[in-house]
Amino acid sequence: MSEPTPLQTLLDTLPQRGRVEWIGIRPARGKPMQTLNSVAITPGKGPEGDRFKGRETSKRQVTLIQQEHLHAIASCLQRDAIAPEVFRRNIVVSGLNLLALKGKTFRIGDAVLQYTGLCHPCSKMETALGPGGYNAMRGHGGITTRVVEAGTIALGDDVQACL
Repeated sequence: MSEPTPLQTLLDTLPQRGRVEWIGIRPARGKPMQTLNSVAITPGKGPEGDRFKGRETSKRQVTLIQQEHLHAIASCLQRDAIAPEVFRRNIVVSGLNLLALKGKTFRIGDAVLQYTGLCHPCSKMETALGPGGYNAMRGHGGITTRVVEAGTIALGDDVQACL
């Protein structure tokens, strides 16, 4: 096995831990998000009660967004704040750059997730946030994940890369 490159060493160094700040599910298409204190997640099913209906190999089982990005989006729209449920992501995390999880598995509570890609905004954000909402979210939409190990995620849980 070859030695990692300096860049790979930088990418693999992630001592920061994030924290779960908000949890929500989408009970049905077009219905308001439900805010939760905790949620069970299962491979292939995502969060219990969420409208996600994928397969075990689906790449969008659980969606995450950084709390710090909620502030950036609000700022782009000249607002003080925007409620997390407006963004229709499952989990809001603070204190950790979610993009640093690219190519990694990570633990939240006793569940293990795998980064699968970026969670780009959709055209519904223009309606939810008003004119310019879609563009305000570009680059700030969060990530998509696949559930590797079932578990429960609760408010205040740590988010950390698996070794």
